[in-house]
Amino acid sequence: MTDVRLTDEQWVKIRDFLREDPNAYVGNEADCRRFIEAVKWISRSGAQWRLLPTELGNWNSVYKRFVRWCVNGVWQRMLDYFASDADMENGLLDSTIVRAHPCAAGAEKNGEQALLQKQG
Repeated sequence: MTDVRLTDEQWVKIRDFLREDPNAYVGNEADCRRFIEAVKWISRSGAQWRLLPTELGNWNSVYKRFVRWCVNGVWQRMLDYFASDADMENGLLDSTIVRAHPCAAGAEKNGEQALLQKQG
């Protein structure tokens, strides 16, 4: 599994931020930390929500909470807040961390390459 565990120091910073955000519900700290780690797993792995490992929570509950935080701007405020904190560079994700398939960067697909070789 992709390493998505937050250090204790990272979690304390995130928890303190979330407690001040009126649109973020922390509730049980252990459950909230697991939720953040589940979102990191999804973001880093690029997997479908249904493939979320069960030890990170119920995929549908995690997804619903993730969407709620998106709609309420929690993720954006968190990213803006921690953008200049070097200690949080591995605690949060942005699009530069998520890997794309090589064809997304313009590489030829196998089918196209084979077709060109047959024609040439």
